[in-house]
Amino acid sequence: MFASAVKRNPDGAFIHFFDTDLSYREADRLSDALAAGLSCHGFGHGDRICVQAQSLPQTILAMLAAWKLGGVFVPLNPMYRPREIALLLADAQPKVLVAEPHLLSEVYDNIPEGGERPGLVLGADINIYGALDPRVGGPLPPASGAYEDISAFIERHADTPWSQPEIGPDDLASLIYTSGTTGLPKGAIITQRALSLGGELARVAQILPEQGTVLTLAPLFHVSGVVMSVAVAIHAAAGVILGYRFHPEVIVEAIAKHAPEVSAGSITAFIAIMNAPNATPDIISALKTPMSGGAPVPAAVAAEYERRFGVSLRTGYGLTETSGAVFMEPHSEDSRTDPETGSLSVGKVLPTFEADIVDDDGKVLPPRSVGEVVLRGPCVSPGYWRNRIETEGSMRPAGFYTGDVGFFDEDGWLYLIDRKKDVIIASGYKVWPREVEDVIYSHPSVREVAVVGANDSYRGETVKAVVSLKPGARASAEDIQTLCRDKLAAYKVPRIVAFMDELPKNAGGKILRRELRD
Repeated sequence: MFASAVKRNPDGAFIHFFDTDLSYREADRLSDALAAGLSCHGFGHGDRICVQAQSLPQTILAMLAAWKLGGVFVPLNPMYRPREIALLLADAQPKVLVAEPHLLSEVYDNIPEGGERPGLVLGADINIYGALDPRVGGPLPPASGAYEDISAFIERHADTPWSQPEIGPDDLASLIYTSGTTGLPKGAIITQRALSLGGELARVAQILPEQGTVLTLAPLFHVSGVVMSVAVAIHAAAGVILGYRFHPEVIVEAIAKHAPEVSAGSITAFIAIMNAPNATPDIISALKTPMSGGAPVPAAVAAEYERRFGVSLRTGYGLTETSGAVFMEPHSEDSRTDPETGSLSVGKVLPTFEADIVDDDGKVLPPRSVGEVVLRGPCVSPGYWRNRIETEGSMRPAGFYTGDVGFFDEDGWLYLIDRKKDVIIASGYKVWPREVEDVIYSHPSVREVAVVGANDSYRGETVKAVVSLKPGARASAEDIQTLCRDKLAAYKVPRIVAFMDELPKNAGGKILRRELRD
């Protein structure tokens, strides 16, 4: 894929990073030299390279170098601390670690004694390939000199010979660790086939033109960043806009500068963009195909986006274990909202995937019946890295049991209700948090909301809503409860309404409901 993109668009920009562009030809040269250097240190087919960094050009160069050698790219969340990194290094057992200098000194150097230590450790200076906008981070501590910077390592091996091994479609391309709710995150295995096919399916579904531009909203340590940004762009010999770390005003400026055709991100990212002071219709409408997935999109938010900017915010659905999107709204059809639940559909299944809705016994259910989403297809992960129990629990003969609950309409459009584990049982009644959240999002003052179950000595659980308001907006707990009483059964109305300036989120932008429970 990448060799073809280099041939078709050698001098076109592959990476846009603030005031600097890297062409496909230059990225090919740099990743060749990095591959040569890694090969000299014994890195080869099936070996893992861990990268702990924000969205930097070096992250993409490390991906390419690993894949050229038949290796495995393993991104690590830069928010992880020494204990967490030690656990993941012990699990992935990489031969190489690349990290930002301050993370090497603050995190890697402080992992517990006896922890896994890769044979080669390189720094990734954030200012090598362009001046960082101070709004997205920094100033960060300078490199200590204890570790060679990856850019110096690359130039040192610019003329070093190396050979590319034979690589097959079933070979591992990446291990991407899920955020996890308890214990060690699970490393989802992404094959070469899944990576390339997932990128092509998303490129076609999002209508990315040849040599277009992709705006990266999801971080490069997330499956959406790897597949929905990098792999998608490579298929079209397109450019990728990197912003180091998400900042809504900086993102708006990037849209104004580059007019990207496509972008995939969490709904919280799009909500933040909508509330940015510089988000004017003439700028935001330049992003032609915004797509939100990873968490359900409230219908009220999608409607407001289209009303303000004149562009439809399309929805989709995918997981780490599916190497990107599985469902997307067809661009030739209007969005659909279920009249009973108010849920916005995530669209139809993409080619090569199959999907069922099943009950607790695994029986396939007819349209309009609510059950768990089960997926099959060549992009679905074969399992979790070195984790037989979790693999057998999720990757069953009938397919991948996602843990998501939803239903199909008669035309095959999927409507997600919630995560199976998030259901609230109040006085014996089931309450799906998303249904309550969708109602609260219709309040004009609400920016974000999360609904969770709170302990209740009488009901077992009661409904709790945690709300973040738009800048300068006002709303009381009574306002929220009155709105819910008008639109929901009494047992679904939040008995507790709390307010926060910012709701807790993971690195992919998903609101962390578990941190809001009692």
